[in-house]
Amino acid sequence: MITRKRLAAGVCGLLATLAVGLFPSGAAADAADAEPSSGPAPKVDLVLDVSGSMRTRDIDGQSRMAAAKQAFNEVLDAVPEEVRLGIRTLGANYPGEDRKLGCKDTRQLYPVGPLDRTEAKTAVGTLAPTGWTPIGPALLGAAEDLEGGDGTRRIVLITDGEDTCAPLDPCEVARDIAAKGIHLVIDTLGLVPDAKTRRQLTCIAEATGGTYTSVRHTDELSGRVSQLVDRAADPVVTPVATEGAAQCTDAPQLRPGLYTDREEFGEHRWYRVDVPPGRELRASVSIAADRAVDDDYGVLLRAVTVHGREIVRGAEAGNGRTDVISTGLRYPKPPLDDEDDDGTGEPAAETVCLEVSSSFSAPDAVKKTPGLPVELAIDLVEGPDEASDVAAFGLGRGWWPLAVLALAGLLTGLLWGWISRWRVAVWRTH
Repeated sequence: MITRKRLAAGVCGLLATLAVGLFPSGAAADAADAEPSSGPAPKVDLVLDVSGSMRTRDIDGQSRMAAAKQAFNEVLDAVPEEVRLGIRTLGANYPGEDRKLGCKDTRQLYPVGPLDRTEAKTAVGTLAPTGWTPIGPALLGAAEDLEGGDGTRRIVLITDGEDTCAPLDPCEVARDIAAKGIHLVIDTLGLVPDAKTRRQLTCIAEATGGTYTSVRHTDELSGRVSQLVDRAADPVVTPVATEGAAQCTDAPQLRPGLYTDREEFGEHRWYRVDVPPGRELRASVSIAADRAVDDDYGVLLRAVTVHGREIVRGAEAGNGRTDVISTGLRYPKPPLDDEDDDGTGEPAAETVCLEVSSSFSAPDAVKKTPGLPVELAIDLVEGPDEASDVAAFGLGRGWWPLAVLALAGLLTGLLWGWISRWRVAVWRTH
């Protein structure tokens, strides 16, 4: 799950407004001409199917290839300046019947980098539907095209059919790419909405947190590709790859942020967070079902002390109708009355162990490795100081929920007894 942050955009807008108000127009013009703020450049690789089936004329009265070329021209005109864009083809060069050669037919048509729109359009204009559909090898090649740098990375795959180069399953390729922890997202667009192609392209996208879209018209294709390219340029929080342990004592220490991991079926993963007095731990976990799983599953997130006492938990269940299942918890650490500290002059923090477990299962034919994608969000905020905030009283743990339940039961019993006596009295009267 990618979490978007628009704080940077807001700050930039504020600075621009101050610049216009405080500096003369000439200075503002100079500032506008200045080089944009240096940051990791987002990268996008457009992967286009140029196999023989792209000759079919069923998109707005023209061939699929012609529709793709028209859409690409519109997309290339609208690519944001900060995006480093490349184009890779599959099935564009080998016209023969040798399957071994046809399944190697993928190449980088335009290298990932600063975009020369004229050069890129010229390269696309030379394409003609030719050969096979090696989607798996093309995804591997695109992942190599996008190597290096700290910016967002996105592959946009446009195809009119499923892969023809099994046993290299493109869905397994996508899972392997995701398991590397490089945070590369694959979005897929299908030009033919048949069920088999849709299942494969959906699996590829879900394995990396991407999206699948079925398109039947040229304007839909250009609009969706442009949207995905623009999305790559949006400020995002890049998750940090981590690896949970089998027990709390060996667990990695996490700070506020977004983390990714992989959890095998039936596995328990442990992490640790230090919660200072007066702060509240907020944690959430999401597990994606990136492959076929059995119905009826669940996810559990527990906060436990280092001595094994459960503090609070969050749980959620699913029935096979959703691709992602999430839950979360809150744990406020009360402030200290006297400044007991750990010798550093700061109040001593409590180490909280977080356990992530799930109850997924899958048919025997489904591969169990790599594990299911896990995304863990950690935050530490100011603790509650209002009595109206139930977290301040620890609702959900200890004696407090028992007292609430006992009081509610007593009041309910008294009310029900009074109603019963009144009904009996009315019945005897009549």
